[in-house]
Amino acid sequence: MSRRRAGTAAAAAAAAALAVPVLAGCSAVDRALDCAGTASAVARSVDDLQQAVSDAGEDPTRADQALDRIDKNLSKIDKETDDGDVGKSVSRLREAVDSVRTDVEAGRTPSTKPVVEAADELTKVCTPG
Repeated sequence: MSRRRAGTAAAAAAAAALAVPVLAGCSAVDRALDCAGTASAVARSVDDLQQAVSDAGEDPTRADQALDRIDKNLSKIDKETDDGDVGKSVSRLREAVDSVRTDVEAGRTPSTKPVVEAADELTKVCTPG
């Protein structure tokens, strides 16, 4: 093999070796962005939940709908990431949502503060960078 061909082959091999980590890195970034986007949707659902709780006398079903949206988004985050910190944040938020749901079903006015705090934590954990 000529020197020129050997140099070209070595350059191609080096480029291929460098491309693998870059592609793997993009996958991690994509997952983080998906997590951040879904966390943002959770935050909007939490806002809806707070409004629904304050308006519970007018339409008690709104709180259930907001809780269902939060649950759906948490399931999506669970499927998209295997990050331990994200998993802990999702679990904490699920517990808070379950507590609010129990209060709503019992006719009690729930405290949304634990849901808000857990959603804030999830947003921080999912934010890339």
